[in-house]
Amino acid sequence: MTTSPAGPPEAPAVSAVPVDEHETPEVAGLAARLREHRLSSRLTLEVAAARVGLSPAYLSRLETGRRQPSLPVLLGLARAYGTSVSGLLGETSTESDPVVRGGAIEPGRAGGWGYRRAGAPGRAMQALRVHVPPGVQDAVVRVHPGEEWLYVLQGRLKLTLGDRVHLLEEGDSAHFDSLTPHCIAADSSSGVELLFMHTLLQSPGGELCLGGGPTAPHH
Repeated sequence: MTTSPAGPPEAPAVSAVPVDEHETPEVAGLAARLREHRLSSRLTLEVAAARVGLSPAYLSRLETGRRQPSLPVLLGLARAYGTSVSGLLGETSTESDPVVRGGAIEPGRAGGWGYRRAGAPGRAMQALRVHVPPGVQDAVVRVHPGEEWLYVLQGRLKLTLGDRVHLLEEGDSAHFDSLTPHCIAADSSSGVELLFMHTLLQSPGGELCLGGGPTAPHH
């Protein structure tokens, strides 16, 4: 018995992908957008996967809809392709007010730590104004994906990164990988006020490095 020649290697895999009846059109179109952005960036599967720390086979499964990417993977792909997570998701940009008005920082739920948004929500980069009170500090050392940047507005900050302790005065700043074990505390009698920026889309402000530890309630 003779057999017909094999067709293109990817065609059967694509046609064999089951369609989830609960999948929304936006999610269903994500695979195609991932492929379009990669091709428009003139990147092969191998090169694009290497930039994000994925295997080419896994990236191929994302582009054919056999897997759904996690948020960190989406963020990495957006950076690699020179776009935004919103662009990969196919979200239509809205004309939101780019100005965030100032105001007082009220003490929050986390042992007196207070924060106020200084940027628009839903962006890849989130900005906060933070007040760290004096006295007993949250001693939890945190390690998580992302990047953080902070700038001391008032007071003095004690920043522990790994096994090194840094004292930051007014006007000093720090930018570090959040996978480095870190802890933030005030080192002045009146506390310290910061500008704080991070790339953790899944975390509301009070659940980052801003006090409270595991007892802080979740939204």
